[in-house]
Amino acid sequence: MIYPSIDKLLNIVDSKYELVHIAARRSKEISQNGYLQMPDTEYKSKKNIGRALEEITEGLIKIRRED
Repeated sequence: MIYPSIDKLLNIVDSKYELVHIAARRSKEISQNGYLQMPDTEYKSKKNIGRALEEITEGLIKIRRED
């Protein structure tokens, strides 16, 4: 099973395209500065893109909606 599930993520983010954009930007930030928002042992994924998705699921990344 893939964690986090796409259903949980789409409850937080409006579209798959926005989800990809947010996760890619956060993954790049992790790669560049190495800053993680949770302790390293709490992540299920070892790759930065998976860690970014986990941070979105945990609510650690705030998503601004523009009207």
